[in-house]
Amino acid sequence: MDSAVPNLKPSRGSVLRWLAAGLIFMGVNTAFLFLFVHWMGLKVALATLISAELCTLLRYLLNEKWVFGTLKMSRKRLWQYHVANAGALAVWWLATNVLTGLGLNYILASIVSVGFSTGFSFASNFYWIWRRKHPHTAT
Repeated sequence: MDSAVPNLKPSRGSVLRWLAAGLIFMGVNTAFLFLFVHWMGLKVALATLISAELCTLLRYLLNEKWVFGTLKMSRKRLWQYHVANAGALAVWWLATNVLTGLGLNYILASIVSVGFSTGFSFASNFYWIWRRKHPHTAT
């Protein structure tokens, strides 16, 4: 490999921590939904919005410190993370509907589409929001 080309490959540790954070937040989201709907009596539509925003904020914090090890939090990265999450939702929604339209069962389409949205999230997190910055080298 040409030494002038930076290595943009994410570290194995950060990828594993990112995946673990995703699994953790599946549980956190479920707990929030149970709390908001069962204990606080909120409607599911409102509970899911509140839960999604809380999980977005908390997962951003976890990504900032644990997954990517940044020293200083950034409003710009927080905004980018919100945009990336909205993009992942759009990818999931579009893929689910396209696959269903092509004849795939809607449940299977939804499950397959999680892979597409996860890929979008991975790319936006590792190659946009928390991309490794390399010093410019003279050629």
